[in-house]
Amino acid sequence: MSKARRRKTFLVALAFILPFFILYTVFTIWPVIQGFYVSLHKWGLMGKQDFIGFDNYAKFIGDKNFWGALWHTTFFTLITTPMLVVTAMVLAMLANRATKIKRGLRVIYYLPSILSVSVASFIAKYTFAPYTGLLNGVLHSLGILPQDAELQWMQDPNLVWFTISLMTVWWTIGFPMLLYLSALQDISTDIYEAASIDGATKTQQLFRIVLPLLKPTTWLVFLLQMIGCFKVFGQIYLITGGGPASSTRPLIQYIYENAFEKNNMGYAASMSYVLFGILLVFSLGQQLLQRRGEDK
Repeated sequence: MSKARRRKTFLVALAFILPFFILYTVFTIWPVIQGFYVSLHKWGLMGKQDFIGFDNYAKFIGDKNFWGALWHTTFFTLITTPMLVVTAMVLAMLANRATKIKRGLRVIYYLPSILSVSVASFIAKYTFAPYTGLLNGVLHSLGILPQDAELQWMQDPNLVWFTISLMTVWWTIGFPMLLYLSALQDISTDIYEAASIDGATKTQQLFRIVLPLLKPTTWLVFLLQMIGCFKVFGQIYLITGGGPASSTRPLIQYIYENAFEKNNMGYAASMSYVLFGILLVFSLGQQLLQRRGEDK
C-alpha cells in the first residue's frame, strides 16, 4: 500500500473516530479530571472556596457515617449479586427450553427491566406495605401470617434488606437473563446429542457441559452485577430513604447528602473517588481470578 493510500485510510479512520473521541473527552474524561480537582478543595454549591489538598481524603477515615454507608453498600452487594446471578441463570434455562411459551417467558422475565426506578420502587412499596400491601394480604389469605399480625417489610431492620434485594432482583433480572440466554443458544445441540448417546443424564449434562460452558458469561454477569450493586441508590432512597435510622443508607446516598444537603462538594467528590477505587480493585481482582480459572 502506498504512502498516499495509507494516509487517506488514516484520515478516514480519524474522521470516524474523532467525533466520538471529542464527545467522550468532554462528557467523560474531563468530568473525571474536574471531579478530582474538586476533591482537593473546599467546594460548595457556589463554587471553589479554598485549596485543602488531601484533607478531604483524610476526613472520611474517622467518619463513622462513611464506614457505615460503605458497609451497607457492601452488605447489599454480598446478598444481591449471588441472587441475581443464580436467578438469571435459572430463568434463562427455563426460557431456553423448547416449549410453546418460551417467547412469552422471555418477555415476562425481561418486562420489569423497562420500568424506571421510581415506578419499580412504587410497586415495591405497594407490594411490601403493611396492612394494605399485596404480600401481607397473600400471607394472610394462605393462613401463613395471623390476621392480627403484620410484617413490617420496610421498617424491620431484619426484613428491610430482604425487601430491597428482592425488589432489585425482580427489577434488574432481565439483562443478565438475556446474557445467559444468548450463551445457552450458542451451545450446539450436537454436544447434548453426543452426551445423551454416551449415557449422560440431564443432571450430568447440566453440571458437566452447561455450567462449564457458561463460566465466561457467569464471570461477566457477576462483574456487571457487582458494579451495579455497589452503585445502588435510587431504589433504596425511594423505598426506605436510607432508614430505618440510616440502617440502609448506601454510600452514594451519603455522597449525595454531603454534596447537596450539607453543601460540601469537595468531600463528596473525594468519597466518589474512593468508591471508584473500590470498584476498580474489585474489577481487576475479578479479571485476575477469571484468567487463573481459564489457565487451569
